[in-house]
Amino acid sequence: MIAEAIYLLCAATSLIAAVLLIRQYRARRTPLLFWSSIAFAGFTANNILVYVDLAIVPGTSLAMVRSLVAMLSMMALVYGLTKDVRWCPTRT
Repeated sequence: MIAEAIYLLCAATSLIAAVLLIRQYRARRTPLLFWSSIAFAGFTANNILVYVDLAIVPGTSLAMVRSLVAMLSMMALVYGLTKDVRWCPTRT
């Protein structure tokens, strides 16, 4: 029971972070904010899949789907961090 609540709280936290990042992206149009919001939307989906996998349908394994969603989310975040370095003040 507590584990299921923690899964849902993690999903809610990721969703709040994604929404805040999207709001800030709409105001500033920074590529890093865009890719970070995409990543956190994926993290939200991953946390929802964890809840579905472990709490709703414990007999089936969604580990591959969860891993794929987590990998795509991390790839979006890494791409956003490395794509556009014009904003970096230390670049010469």
